[in-house]
Amino acid sequence: MPKLNLSQIPFVSRCSYPGKLAQPFDGRSNQRLGDASGLTQYGVNIVRLEPGALSSLRHYHMQQDEFLMMTEGTCTLIDDDGEHEMLPGDCASFPAGDANGHHLVNKTDSPAAFLVVGTHTQSETAFYSDIDMMVRSGPDGSAFSRKDGSPLTADQIGDNK
Repeated sequence: MPKLNLSQIPFVSRCSYPGKLAQPFDGRSNQRLGDASGLTQYGVNIVRLEPGALSSLRHYHMQQDEFLMMTEGTCTLIDDDGEHEMLPGDCASFPAGDANGHHLVNKTDSPAAFLVVGTHTQSETAFYSDIDMMVRSGPDGSAFSRKDGSPLTADQIGDNK
């Protein structure tokens, strides 16, 4: 299956962030091209952001490289160095272990999209720059906690329970 039929690969909207931290991502969807084609060593996705949507919370990966290229519209890349306008053809890369927290925000009135390629590893730890949270992922799934490994509290995730 060398040639992918993009019209047959659905865009999926889902967010794994706990509690109300997931709400800003209602306008984000992913088309999982790598999964659809059976790739196992790295992920390839097209991420679509509706106006006002965020790609993720600002984060960085310890074990996985990440590369992106804008394909449609305009987004703002926000990282530790500030804000950077990203237009179609613009690229950014985030090497594993570089503590430069990053995400993209669609601050325009039109949809935007980018291609993202990232390493697949057996386990991963990612840290969130603007909040006291990390995620550890492995064969049994993902677990969010505070950066020191202690449990998240209801007030940290906006849960009123």
